Amino acid sequence: MRLFAAVLPPEDVTASLAAEVAALRRLPAADGLRWTGRDGWHLTLAFYGEVDAGLVPDLSARLERAARRTEPFELALRGGGQFGRGRALWAGAQGDLATLRLLAGRAESAGRRAGLAMDGHRRYTAHLTLARSRQAHDVRPCVEALAGFAGPGWTVTDLALVRSTLPASGVPGEQPRYETVARSPLGASG
Repeated sequence: MRLFAAVLPPEDVTASLAAEVAALRRLPAADGLRWTGRDGWHLTLAFYGEVDAGLVPDLSARLERAARRTEPFELALRGGGQFGRGRALWAGAQGDLATLRLLAGRAESAGRRAGLAMDGHRRYTAHLTLARSRQAHDVRPCVEALAGFAGPGWTVTDLALVRSTLPASGVPGEQPRYETVARSPLGASG
């Protein structure tokens, strides 16, 4: 199964972002972008790729330990940016980014210790992907519009292990499906 560790924003946060995205989708720069579905909005901590079902219990246990060693922290979605010359448009984050990066490092380490072949380590950039393009796309008007976006804050209280199932139908616009496999509470009391 295709798995990743993530922080899942609560409903009021995604509702605020959905209103912003609705405005972005009306911009001419939005044409040709494939927009992600609200039910799939997340801040990826570590991407594991295809994981053998036999490794999932060990990975889950290691993520639980990583979560217990990380205290709850404050976060908010704010601003945005792009990767790959417009191949990905994203909303950014603010708040306790040091703890978010720490949690991402621990989630990555949990994957390695569970025996997963992780891609080379990259500096963690907190982001929530809003849209993608198969080729370079000028999303500067969207990034400029996102500059003023400030969503409500929340306390991150858990880490999620999420399964993603990629579309197989070939129908244009079909979205991946996301299923939360496990949630691990943050903090020693969790």
